[in-house]
Amino acid sequence: MYFSLSKFQSNLKGAFGKIVKRTILIFLVGLGLNLFSHLMKYEFSEFENFRILGVMQRLALAYGFGSIIGLVVSKKYLLPVSLLLLTGYSILLVLTDSLTLSDNNIVAVVDRVILGESHLYKQKLPDGSFIYFDPEGLLSTVGCIAQVIMGFYIGQMIIEFKQDPERIARNLFVFGSLALFSGYLLSYGLPINKKLWSASYVLVSSGAGALLLGLLVWSIDINRQRNWCTFFEIFGINPLYLYVQAALLAPIFSKIGLKETVYENILAPLAGNYTGALLWAILFVLVNWIPGYYLYKKKIYIKL
Repeated sequence: MYFSLSKFQSNLKGAFGKIVKRTILIFLVGLGLNLFSHLMKYEFSEFENFRILGVMQRLALAYGFGSIIGLVVSKKYLLPVSLLLLTGYSILLVLTDSLTLSDNNIVAVVDRVILGESHLYKQKLPDGSFIYFDPEGLLSTVGCIAQVIMGFYIGQMIIEFKQDPERIARNLFVFGSLALFSGYLLSYGLPINKKLWSASYVLVSSGAGALLLGLLVWSIDINRQRNWCTFFEIFGINPLYLYVQAALLAPIFSKIGLKETVYENILAPLAGNYTGALLWAILFVLVNWIPGYYLYKKKIYIKL
């Protein structure tokens, strides 16, 4: 985001229009995926239970608000603003006793009031009962926005020291270690919870991501070891398209019974339930990789 938006630093009006347009488009793509999945499962019925939120919708909101904050706020205040958002969100969760999964959780209450219960994700509890709790809820997007700002900060740092990859790797290792340690330390009072997108989850996942990125800079940019990463680069070239493709193929495979046929008749008997499930996941990734490889070879880049 920092790479693509840095050229708009002197033209905030132009950047704002681009951000709003892209936010709306990504959100609509998410709604389209939900609609397709709904039609695969219910055909043209039960639209009163149509889910509004989702992964792409979460991405859209986090991108939109995170981009605007990243452009408006001075570079030196990016991390403080991110931590301030996490602190405020964490205080709200603690004061409303919302660290557990329940109907009274403030995240669920906000979504229920704004979107309506029937348009939320139906979460199954350990005792077999259900509650309406969306893992990509509106309020929990605050934590995601804070994480986006951290990424914006990392992007700014990479550009600033682009002629010195060793310094980039060193800074990433330091940032990642501090974030990871802080997140695990915070988890004693504020559990690592992806569905709530808690502050501890943000710090731990951001720290792990920064450490991995530092390792990649060390391997690819410093030691020039690039041949091994072509497989993964194909996903990085067209991430939005390949995500949408996978989201379309998954319900199609379930609808025609392909997943059940391959897993139950071949993979599970051959390797057992758990290993069979892993093999299906790997196979599904490879199936999605093949069109990505074609786009990669043809230098076709699909983006919004």
